[in-house]
Amino acid sequence: MIQADNANVGGDARGCGELLREARIAAGLDVREVASRLHMPVHVVEALEQGRWDVIGAPVFVRGQLRSYARLLRVDLEPLLQAQVAAPVPVELVSHAHTPRLQRIMENVGRRAVYVVITATIAVPVWLATRSHFTEQPPATASLDVVPPAVVEGAPVGSPAPAPRVVAPSAQDGTPYVASLAPAVRQAQAAAPATLELAFDGDSWLEVTGRDGQVLEQRLVRQGESRSFQATEVAGVVLGNAAAVRVQRAGSIVDLSPFKRANVARFAVSSDGSVKPAQ
Repeated sequence: MIQADNANVGGDARGCGELLREARIAAGLDVREVASRLHMPVHVVEALEQGRWDVIGAPVFVRGQLRSYARLLRVDLEPLLQAQVAAPVPVELVSHAHTPRLQRIMENVGRRAVYVVITATIAVPVWLATRSHFTEQPPATASLDVVPPAVVEGAPVGSPAPAPRVVAPSAQDGTPYVASLAPAVRQAQAAAPATLELAFDGDSWLEVTGRDGQVLEQRLVRQGESRSFQATEVAGVVLGNAAAVRVQRAGSIVDLSPFKRANVARFAVSSDGSVKPAQ
């Protein structure tokens, strides 16, 4: 390996490029062959030998290409590289958007204050709107079938009143009684005739016979359809594809398994809506 002596360090006539050119000639290589082996353009190899490193690029690229050229020719260029090729100077980063610490603290306080104001703006109206539901006392209820002692108004003492007006007394705290209509609703529901509801989850044959023996309906009902009959009108029902039919009486599902045979259900309907096996 050719060594660079101390006379070359100062950048005399035998610089890096001259040393590489002499080593290339001594090795019997031309510029094009060196460029092919180093995978460099020919003009880059020529610029390295001529010392025109400014046309190649930054110093860091020049140092790399010189080292590659030196390894090819087995030349030691490190002393010359340190003297003639400047090392890359790190770029000093200067912040142009520095924020003082006091300003950052004030910005954080401001953001938190805005958050508190927005939260209060949303939460306070909601609290005020719901507060009345918790403070109001619910009205007392009294069933109509249990009426407190009545107060008769408008009837003179000692004389019978032909049509006295009965007023239900209010609660001790002044809250008026609200009459409950639950017993009346239950009585009305009990008085209403039972209804037989049929919902078809699939195509099914339907035959409904009335109490007079006449056929009320006889047809193929399609999937998704439904039928409703008064229990007092129906005497018997036949369902084909019974597995796809849901039967309800007074809101309760009727189990058709006791009435099915080969997926055909036959059952009779009582006047109260109860279902029993067909005779």
